[in-house]
Amino acid sequence: MELCFHHGGAETWQSDIVLVPILDGSDIVSTNTELDNACPWLRTAPGYQDVSPHKHRLHMVYGGQEGLCRVLFLGLGKEADFSLDIFREGIGKAVAFANTYAFSHMLCSVSLLASLPFGKHRLLEELVYAAHLANDVYAPLKKADPNTHTLQTLTIAHPTPDPLLEKAAHKGAHAASATLFARHLAAMPANHLSPVHFAHQAVSMAKRAHIPCSVLDEQNMRQEGMEALLAVGQGSKNPPRLIVLDYASPNAQDQDPLLLIGKGICFDAGGISLKPPAKMHEMKSDMSGAACVIACMEQVAKEGLDCHVVGIVACAENLPDGNAVRPGDVVRAMNGDTVEIINTDAEGRLVLCDAINYAKTHFHPKAIVDIATLTGACAVALGDAIAGLFTKHALLRDRLLAAGELCGQYLWPMPIWEGYRQKLNSDVADICHTGPRQGGASIAALFLAHFADKTPFAHLDIAGVDWAEHKTALCPKGPTGFGARTLLEFVRGGSL
Repeated sequence: MELCFHHGGAETWQSDIVLVPILDGSDIVSTNTELDNACPWLRTAPGYQDVSPHKHRLHMVYGGQEGLCRVLFLGLGKEADFSLDIFREGIGKAVAFANTYAFSHMLCSVSLLASLPFGKHRLLEELVYAAHLANDVYAPLKKADPNTHTLQTLTIAHPTPDPLLEKAAHKGAHAASATLFARHLAAMPANHLSPVHFAHQAVSMAKRAHIPCSVLDEQNMRQEGMEALLAVGQGSKNPPRLIVLDYASPNAQDQDPLLLIGKGICFDAGGISLKPPAKMHEMKSDMSGAACVIACMEQVAKEGLDCHVVGIVACAENLPDGNAVRPGDVVRAMNGDTVEIINTDAEGRLVLCDAINYAKTHFHPKAIVDIATLTGACAVALGDAIAGLFTKHALLRDRLLAAGELCGQYLWPMPIWEGYRQKLNSDVADICHTGPRQGGASIAALFLAHFADKTPFAHLDIAGVDWAEHKTALCPKGPTGFGARTLLEFVRGGSL
């Protein structure tokens, strides 16, 4: 969908449909001069009397004017209850409505947003973001459906050029691009997205975004001493890869970087600790964290943010065969610690611990944030709408919480409690990679924090929110891309 800006009088508007969001008790037609000039027939149109401001109520009003004869009213409910979540969902429903009628062009005026809470800049960013998400159709492996229709153009109308408004709109588009890129990667079947294929995707993205990118193969990882990561991938014919994306603006090249690390298990059968068959096909998206990291990195470069950010993704397939790592095996992590493996289905923390070690060895990170579909325990604790945030660092916690709330991707602070440290004790190794079932999400985070050591560290467990069981206004059934926009907003927030 193309994003356009229209400047000039409302009488020059042209579109298949004009979107008008309204709150309960507002008389937008009487108070908005632009809308009155663009659609002088609106007040006398019979259908106008049926318009309802109830939340997410959609009503089309038709008129006889050539070129601008349809207005779609979007009810947003009472002002006291209004939220960005309500607004985003409403925009998604409006786009779906337009696509049902095969409209190609939608227009919304900034003046129609100015009277709503949160301000026109914030709402414009969210409007563009939600419209792109709702308009997306991604089915590269299916035959094209001739009945599928999507909007071709979204026009933002404002009488005069305004760089700040255009920046807000583009920020929404970039956030949507990050989310959709992460979704599209996570939706790919594992036979189309092995660790090697994932690395190719990252390299292609890095070339178009002009980000230096390096890929470590098995030999490179052995030289680095990354036995934990290699152990996870040794049961698959598709070898693991570690991908490093290093973005630095001209002013930040000498700064210590922020490290973003993503879990990239391209398929997780559980290894020898085999998962049950039900829903195992969803494990193609066990690389959602890695997808979010590279999607975020692309938009960081596209926006030219003044910062130094390194994205590292650790990719492997966790499969059972004669070469697969076994429960009870001991491997040596990159920092020299020996790790006893109890459950091979707890593979994510193994690839992440070596990614954290690599980050600390080759960079001097001012902070490390990892994102991973790590534990079912976190999904049990927080459900399918909130991700777990584990950190001991107050500034990281506050910034990540704020970024998530701004995006509608909510995080909940969870404990990394040192009192559980003895649960990771091993009789045969320096550390055991799992503990008891109780407190599983916190114990997994504690394992990762052990390798981060004194570096400020935060862990995002997105195991409950990476996959949607049902279609919503902004997301089809399947991968959600949760976290890509949060990471982008977190980086936009400035230096630590």
